[in-house]
Amino acid sequence: MSVNAASRNEAAWAVLETVLDPEVPVLSVRDLGIVRDVIEREDGLEVVLTPTYSGCPATEVIERNVVDALEAAGLGPVRTRTQLAPAWTTDWISEDGRRKLREYGIASPSAGVVGASPSVAIRIVPRTPIECPRCGSGDTERLSAFGATACKALYRCRACREPFEQFKPI
Repeated sequence: MSVNAASRNEAAWAVLETVLDPEVPVLSVRDLGIVRDVIEREDGLEVVLTPTYSGCPATEVIERNVVDALEAAGLGPVRTRTQLAPAWTTDWISEDGRRKLREYGIASPSAGVVGASPSVAIRIVPRTPIECPRCGSGDTERLSAFGATACKALYRCRACREPFEQFKPI
């Protein structure tokens, strides 16, 4: 890779930091961990994306936003490629992304579980309390397995009485 290609690649990653997820507009596609790679090809840049799940309705919008942002930054031509394996996991959400989720009022996956670390493996166990992103209480209850989108669940804090969503751990 030439120095020019390396700087173009770095510029592309910086631009991708500004492309927001349409469903959770405080997270960039980089925060979410769905950008797997940026590859310099002879005919332009190829951005490899892994959707949060195969039926995600925002996938086409995200692809278009990625191409538009990179081309507007003068880094085109750009194409995207969807890579389904390995499947996206909530472990790919950056620490900064987890912080942004909490500040936005959404409990991040596994990091919102009282007493759990962000990289806890998924196990079938009785429901563990989810920490309220607003007041930090573990006294919460799940209202619905689905929130505004299929990748989130709806909770309510019994302490502050505020509803909130949690990204489901995958």
